[in-house]
Amino acid sequence: MDASSHLAAVETSPRYEGWRIVVICFLVATFGWGLGFYGQSVYVAELHRLHGWPASLISSGTTFFYLFGALLVAFVSEAIRAFGPRNCLLAGVFALAAAAVSIGQVTEPWQLYLANAVLAFGWAGTSLGIITNTLGLWFDKKRGMAISLALNGASFGGIIGVPLLVTAIGSFGFSGAMIAAAIAMVVLMVPIILIFVGRPPLHSSATVAASAADAPSATQIRAQALRSKAFLTVSIAFALVLFAQVGFIVHLIAFLDPVIGREHAAIAVALLTAMAMAGRVLFSTVIDRLNQRLASAISFASQAVALAIIIDSRNDMVLIAACALFGFSVGNLITLPSLIVQREFDPRSFGVLVSLITAINQITYAFGPGVVGLLRDLSGSYSLPFYGCIGLELIAAVTIMIRGRGHRAKTSF
Repeated sequence: MDASSHLAAVETSPRYEGWRIVVICFLVATFGWGLGFYGQSVYVAELHRLHGWPASLISSGTTFFYLFGALLVAFVSEAIRAFGPRNCLLAGVFALAAAAVSIGQVTEPWQLYLANAVLAFGWAGTSLGIITNTLGLWFDKKRGMAISLALNGASFGGIIGVPLLVTAIGSFGFSGAMIAAAIAMVVLMVPIILIFVGRPPLHSSATVAASAADAPSATQIRAQALRSKAFLTVSIAFALVLFAQVGFIVHLIAFLDPVIGREHAAIAVALLTAMAMAGRVLFSTVIDRLNQRLASAISFASQAVALAIIIDSRNDMVLIAACALFGFSVGNLITLPSLIVQREFDPRSFGVLVSLITAINQITYAFGPGVVGLLRDLSGSYSLPFYGCIGLELIAAVTIMIRGRGHRAKTSF
């Protein structure tokens, strides 16, 4: 058995330690997305209710969070190499907990920006960049499957996070609910990370050492990627669609609340995220055999259809069903960029390219909540910004199908 076959066999074994890291990354993603991503929808609605601040003001805080977080995410790969995955994950958990407590104490707009700055550190240490880079240290042949399974935690964070936050706010108030969430995360995650996240396997270290001599630097990889049409079309397409997706999700409860009520709105968000998990699990079994760019384009188009239904309907069941349709692609739009990078580019560049594409996407979609909120305030309804999101989804569906000339299965820089 050659080295490649042996590695594939090791990673396939249920006893391989890497699957333990997948479970830990699943839990990290659950809290990261529950408090850092889907939680934003709750924060927008709750801060508006408590303080009467306009949606555009609160959403601009979310935009700041994503922009600052993007600057941090771009260097996650270097941070893991310098400090190790365990320390980076622990730092992310503590920062996320501190941010959660801070958001619950906000009484002035400037405090919201400060809390979101701390939240950006937590997001960088618990979201896509650190999860894909961490799993890349334990997996090679099964990396796509490992990432897909771990990122189901992102969907799970929405499934349980939003309803639990809404319920806890009703029982303990906004401040008490955020403190409880922070304590629960620290008590659960810190011991697990300390005990189970150790050194990456020897084959990972050997592979890195063997390729270090001729591997381009992180700076060179970034510069060359930004001149690659294959990379740019992936980055631009996902940046546009995530701009629309994040803008829509952050404002979803605020949109649905006056139409179907807060409880039904929470159910819609939970169903959306449940479908995101179902879609990712289904795709994980076949994605390696599919045209991943075409699968992305179809996913974008399906979200555009769902948005059109949501804009024009006022029926509870139809709105909830449309949210489910939208959600079926949400999880895959988080996973697909890293899978396309793995398939189409030099494996030595994986960590840097995933961090770069995550940062580019985050810088772009950072403006989604703020722009949607501004257009909502100017027009008096969510119809205009949601129609704009449909346009972006369709543009992205066309862009993702554009490849550079001479495109190869593995683009070498």
